[in-house]
Amino acid sequence: MHSFLKNNVFSISFGTSLSKLAGCLRQVFIAAAFGVGITYDAFNYAYIIPGFLLIIIGGINGPLHNAVVAVLTPLNKKNGGIILTQVSIKLSIILFGLAILIYFNSSLLIELLAPNLSSEAKTIATYQLRILTPCIPLSGFIGLSFGALNSRRKFFLSSISPAITSLTIIFFILFSWTFNQENTTKNLFTSSGLLAFATLTGTLIQFVVQIWEINKIGLLRLQSTFQSFNFQSFNFQTFKYEQRRILKLIIPASISSGLSQINVFIDMFFASSFQGAASGLAYGNFLIQAPLGILSNSLILPLLPKFSKLRSEKDKRGLQKKLISGVEYCFLAAIFLTGFFITFNNQIVQLVFQRGSFDYSATLKVKNILIAYAVGIPFYLYRDLLVRTYYSIEKTNFPFKSSFAGIIFNIFFDWFLIGAPIKNFGNLSPYNFGVVGIILSSVIVNLIVCILLSFNLRNEDIHLPNLDLLKKISLMSLAAFIDSTLCFTILQTTNNFNSNLAEFLLLIFGTLTFFVIYFLLTKFLKVNKFKVSKKEI
Repeated sequence: MHSFLKNNVFSISFGTSLSKLAGCLRQVFIAAAFGVGITYDAFNYAYIIPGFLLIIIGGINGPLHNAVVAVLTPLNKKNGGIILTQVSIKLSIILFGLAILIYFNSSLLIELLAPNLSSEAKTIATYQLRILTPCIPLSGFIGLSFGALNSRRKFFLSSISPAITSLTIIFFILFSWTFNQENTTKNLFTSSGLLAFATLTGTLIQFVVQIWEINKIGLLRLQSTFQSFNFQSFNFQTFKYEQRRILKLIIPASISSGLSQINVFIDMFFASSFQGAASGLAYGNFLIQAPLGILSNSLILPLLPKFSKLRSEKDKRGLQKKLISGVEYCFLAAIFLTGFFITFNNQIVQLVFQRGSFDYSATLKVKNILIAYAVGIPFYLYRDLLVRTYYSIEKTNFPFKSSFAGIIFNIFFDWFLIGAPIKNFGNLSPYNFGVVGIILSSVIVNLIVCILLSFNLRNEDIHLPNLDLLKKISLMSLAAFIDSTLCFTILQTTNNFNSNLAEFLLLIFGTLTFFVIYFLLTKFLKVNKFKVSKKEI
């Protein structure tokens, strides 16, 4: 059992790490090729609907993936294969019809998603959306195959599979650079839909690889599926029941997951008023999500089984104590990350993106966006912890209501901070914070939802010492402020390097310095319970 777990954890971790690395390289190449410009703006709008379905339906740990794992795991290979094939056919037909509908209404959809986008950007986005529509039916099988592979303990391929699309995009960009080194390069990047073609090609390759693997392990059973309708009527009700189970698990989970994606639609709707906003948001969000995902997985995921166990044992005091400790560690790590990004924002953006079409003006835009994202890290992580706490104690109703309320709040604050993109609706305030206002709106919404979730825990007989926690958070913030001021002062005296290697070494040295100062200050202020033994050092 230990060896089985160890091997699976290694496969998942190794595959996921390679996928993340490929994703990072993809963004570096996209930045060099397109910068913060009209083509990448248009692609981000074109990708909203296909991307939404790829995440919700075709993503790892998405509703479809989890439902298939739950249903197929206890079944034998033959019955599991018949159910998987039948569900794949039905889901593909539904998604194929949806893709046709989107294809013929792509212009209208882009107009609804981005009313204030320039006419040229709308034309490019419409063209790219039409190219991307085949990704919609493909997303259904990709999500099903992720679950099917994991139900048969095939973890590496599902973990590495997202890298296929990233590598395909990199190949397309390198190919265009190699064969279009003169003036034709610009035309290729601005009007040919290179990113859309690359994404579709990568998704298609991913589909072919996974269908080959599903067939290899014996879960693709077209012949048995048709036979089951004609000759296996005694098993028909069983198959129908298992299919209904998958749909029953998918629908509520998709609605819940979709609520968070609706906020993306809202933000992109308001962002259409600003040229380069969609590109800047994509780059800034990419830089934040990698370390934020690591923090979320390393700090929050280990707590959830403990919460569930304490709930089953009806140990409310123990659960409350664990949650308070989790809150303190989350804020300790999140405030460190906030201070780090605010201090080194310029160095990070320059080192990762500033080359090719991504010039210094693009760096200025993205670093301001990065700072705004960094301010919201503690509230994002705290909300994640609270929501997962509710789910671990099986109280899902209030988080669902708070997510729905968050959508309403997001519309209001987007409108208040930047104004409506439709002229007839006007502005709610005389201030316009531009693209940064969209992120600040999300920060405010997350703060409000955190307060609601935190105080509602009392109804579940879980009481957080809010004043004591607020005091500790204030001291952590003070430590980060002092640390940031010291490191920023040092940067001002050493920021004359011209090579990437020197910038990289400076960033490494600055990161270590920032961490040591923050660790010592939080220890001195007695808000850091983290212990390091001599053996670990």
